[in-house]
Amino acid sequence: MLDIKFIRDNKDLVKESIKNRRLTIDIDELLRLDDERRKLLVEVEGLKNQRNKANDEITGLMKAKKNPKEIIDKMKVVSQKISDFDTKVDEIEQKLTKITYIIPNIPDKSVPIGGPEEKKIVKSWGKNPTFDFNPRTHIELAELLGIISFGTASKISGSNFILFLGLGARLERALINFMLDLHTKKHGYKEVFPPFLVNRRSMTGTGQLPKLEEDMYRLKDDDLFLIPTAEVPVTNIHANEILDEEKLPIYYTAYTACFRREAGSYGKDTRGMIRVHQFDKVELVKFVKPESSFNELEKLLADAEEVLQLLELPYRVVLLSTGDISFAAAKCYDIELYSAGTDAYLEVSSCSNFTDFQARRAGIRYRQKATKKISYVHTLNGSGVALARLVVAILENYQNKDGSVNIPKALTPYMDGLKVIMSSE
Repeated sequence: MLDIKFIRDNKDLVKESIKNRRLTIDIDELLRLDDERRKLLVEVEGLKNQRNKANDEITGLMKAKKNPKEIIDKMKVVSQKISDFDTKVDEIEQKLTKITYIIPNIPDKSVPIGGPEEKKIVKSWGKNPTFDFNPRTHIELAELLGIISFGTASKISGSNFILFLGLGARLERALINFMLDLHTKKHGYKEVFPPFLVNRRSMTGTGQLPKLEEDMYRLKDDDLFLIPTAEVPVTNIHANEILDEEKLPIYYTAYTACFRREAGSYGKDTRGMIRVHQFDKVELVKFVKPESSFNELEKLLADAEEVLQLLELPYRVVLLSTGDISFAAAKCYDIELYSAGTDAYLEVSSCSNFTDFQARRAGIRYRQKATKKISYVHTLNGSGVALARLVVAILENYQNKDGSVNIPKALTPYMDGLKVIMSSE
């Protein structure tokens, strides 16, 4: 959330940011409402001071055994005016809040201006695999090996769900454990295991609400939401808290299932594991001091990249443009894995710096040790990394001509030394 004073002082910057994001938000109306609210507050304050002085006069008259009725009658009129003004202020503040909560973060100056087509490939790693045969898709491999059943998942839950079977389920679990071990033992993150259901306040704090409510799964009887990412519960661990400066930076990692409607038509992506309603993910979340947040973003990106490097999977890193970064982000890198059977790059991680945008919404602050000044932290998060697209890339890039799939060396300890997934038939 942007501070209203910041918007007043940087009106042109905010308007330009909204334009670059290809959005339409009436900032002039917001500032008009804010100006009206401030004028009303001045009038209310004057009336309250008048009432306070009158109360002192009434007390004095009563002590002198004089009749204060005339002043009391005048103050009844004043009190009604105060009540009317308070009502108007409340109405205006509700309108202000409604607009303020849909204003996105200001993109960093390093973010390319434009739509998705303006994104920049900033680095690549690894070589795309080549085969002396026509590589199969993950759908064909999953069915051949009997490790994933899309049909049974559809029977149980509907389209765009996954049922892992046997070594497929084992592979999924191995990947989760491998990533959690890497981030906790090498990268210095503290593991947490949060709830998969969160309240409206938590979803609003990280910026999913109100903008993305229609894309979320909601339990209407309890007004709880299935999490779209562990970013939501993990960031809200410190909601409405003041942290000591010495505790920063704070790094958390968490495995969760994630739930997204993925509404709309995506052609061939509606089959298989490219777009699903439920998927697993290992998330990375940081709480840092403002001056270090963009350096911390580069470290976060490197932590996510190492997952793929250890799995020896080719990928590229893309710096997203102003028209493509998320609502709350100031800067975002996507990591896209190359997958041979699909012959496409698949996003498996978005690493974002939200600056103080989420912290303002969620009330996450810290107290500076030297000055005791209280400021907002900067929050960051990234997938470290997301499944099921990671499984897609492993199946398609590590496949053999007979349909078997080699297991990446880094995963064999998590698969009890198993090196190849073969058909059970």
